[in-house]
Amino acid sequence: MAVSLDTVNAHSQHGAVEILSAADQARIVADQPALPPESPLAMPVQSLRAWPRKDTRKPLISRSKPWLARLFVFAGALGLTGWGAFEMYRVVSVSGVTALQWALVALFTVNFSWIALAFTSAIVGFLALLWRRCTPPIPKQLQSKTVVVMPVYNEATSRVFASLQAMYEEIEATGLVDHFDFFILSDSTQPNAWIAEERAFWALRERLGPKARFYYRHRQKNVGRKAGNIEDFVTRWGGAYEHMLVLDADSLMTGACITRLAAAMEADPDAGIIQSLPLIINRNTLFARLQQFAAKIYGPVIATGLAVWSGREGNYWGHNAIIRTRAFAAHCGLPHLSGKPPFGGHILSHDFVEAALIRRAGWTVYMLPDLEGSYEESPPSLIDLATRDRRWCQGNLQHARVIGAAGLTLPTRQHFATGIFSYLASPLWLAQLVVGIVLVLQTRYVRPEYFTKEFSLFPAWPRFDAERALQLFGITMAILLAPKLFGLILALIRGSLRRASGGGFRLVVSALVEVIMSALLAPILMVIQSGAVFQIIAGRDTGWNPQRRDDGSIPFRDIVRRHRVQMLLGIFTGLSAFMIAPSLFGWMSPTILGLVLAIPISAASGMLSWGLALKRAGLLLTPEETSPPPIATRANALMRELDADGFDEDNAVRAIHADPQFRSRHEAMLPAAHRRKRGEIDRDRAVAEAKLMDAESIEDATEWLHPKEAMVVLHDRALLGQLASLPERREAAAA
Repeated sequence: MAVSLDTVNAHSQHGAVEILSAADQARIVADQPALPPESPLAMPVQSLRAWPRKDTRKPLISRSKPWLARLFVFAGALGLTGWGAFEMYRVVSVSGVTALQWALVALFTVNFSWIALAFTSAIVGFLALLWRRCTPPIPKQLQSKTVVVMPVYNEATSRVFASLQAMYEEIEATGLVDHFDFFILSDSTQPNAWIAEERAFWALRERLGPKARFYYRHRQKNVGRKAGNIEDFVTRWGGAYEHMLVLDADSLMTGACITRLAAAMEADPDAGIIQSLPLIINRNTLFARLQQFAAKIYGPVIATGLAVWSGREGNYWGHNAIIRTRAFAAHCGLPHLSGKPPFGGHILSHDFVEAALIRRAGWTVYMLPDLEGSYEESPPSLIDLATRDRRWCQGNLQHARVIGAAGLTLPTRQHFATGIFSYLASPLWLAQLVVGIVLVLQTRYVRPEYFTKEFSLFPAWPRFDAERALQLFGITMAILLAPKLFGLILALIRGSLRRASGGGFRLVVSALVEVIMSALLAPILMVIQSGAVFQIIAGRDTGWNPQRRDDGSIPFRDIVRRHRVQMLLGIFTGLSAFMIAPSLFGWMSPTILGLVLAIPISAASGMLSWGLALKRAGLLLTPEETSPPPIATRANALMRELDADGFDEDNAVRAIHADPQFRSRHEAMLPAAHRRKRGEIDRDRAVAEAKLMDAESIEDATEWLHPKEAMVVLHDRALLGQLASLPERREAAAA
């Protein structure tokens, strides 16, 4: 019996889809192509050198800018910075100011400006959250079509497809699932990961039935990385969708959050990008639980302050955001920067630039920090964070070549400047510490110059006002910790949040644990980020490695290798400071302690046992831990079920050999074969073909084919045919 998809849809609309047997539904799923018909959109490359003002669209709805909030944030930060610079000058100017002391004042001023801006922005966020607005209701209907896109790059399929199914089921529960399609956009370069994705995709379709519109596309070459992955989708299928919701491989969003974002985009004809605020969930290692706690308690204060003063000239973080597809296509084609990486080539941190370009064209970009139900995961250890942070560091420093682009708004340039300085702050802090040590060394061991060129009755001896220095240090620390204090106060005065975080006492203790651990981690991260900045300036490219998302520990020898420099630096700095002056050692003790303990701190950061021990003690708890969101519970249960399928552990070549039906589906998904020129020999293909010709069984093929050669075979219909003809075992071939 032939059953069309139109028939299924017709029955579904009348609530009668159950009349189809499981076999009929499976047959329909098998007949559905992996991809829908293409609906191209042009995505022209944008110029950074010129932007005609006439190309900036006029807003359809007139809105005032948050000038008062901006005045408070930036004027307040400027005033605080001026006060801090003056106080530091008074600390060092007891008896004249030397060149080194001027350098210390300058470095302190730059570093202090960073925390002053964070402080004034946090005040705005704190005040805004005191008068928190109600979350809008779940919409009863939508008018437009939205596509949910999840780019993947060598990820565990059980995690990715469990999240996608959980999100689909949540949207289905709202009754608005007909307004959403789902695309898995694979850039995977490992054969086992690619074939696991395809098998998981077909299994997902069979589980959900023919009504679920899931599609899968794999790129043979991941040109442009994630930005290129999204661009490829937009230029091929973007025309079919008014909006696209961009996820990350670890994203999880409730149906209520997704539909509210879609409704917000429909209600605002000027919106180009609307960003949600993702919270961290599902983490159990010590380091990840510290991040999880901080994101829940302190994150809303910082994010809300940023959202208030940015207004509709905000930023985009690359995922868990909804985008107007045609506006994105028309204005967000990323140029390649001249020169070689790390400062040239493809733009790594594409999200900031896409927000800048779409905003330049007159569309608004803003965040809805009150919108609940948006989640992500975090790196499980300090080393994993450092690996990801290295790539972000290069991308943000690369923005130094974009910040001056024509037509950008002032808030957009501020976002770029903030991102750049977030990484330059580490080497500047390191430089400030070095200058401070040198100055103390000079006052203790270097003979003063009694007779300078200028007439003076007294020698030019570098001296400090110790009492004023201590007061300035205390105020600086108070300003630095104030955003965390604001978040803690909000958590304490909100009964539901306080109770779900373990109660008032445990919440305060958790905050103290987080502050202490952050203080110990800060100098380690300072050295790591300083090293990354120096490497990038020296011309070293970071590459693009997949992110580790499990809760596993790292071999101790790798930890020692990664942190031995920090430990040795801490020992050297501690001994030097103590020999110079015990008071200097005391002043620098938090930094010295963090560096000396870098190896055990890093080892502890990735330990499940430490994180779970604190969890059992009721510390670092978040509401999402004490009462997990239903979507997280469902996704975790699905992940355990999908783990049992073993797709991620199976060898790709063996899997495609063992299942003729899957091999047929795989071949149907491959693009048209590339016609090679005469005399043009692909080395990997030639080697793969030779190995297949020599192979007497599939065992030989799986043993001999290297990953690159396996990828060639999996992309080539002729070689797949050769592979399919091999017997299962060598003995069978001999028989």
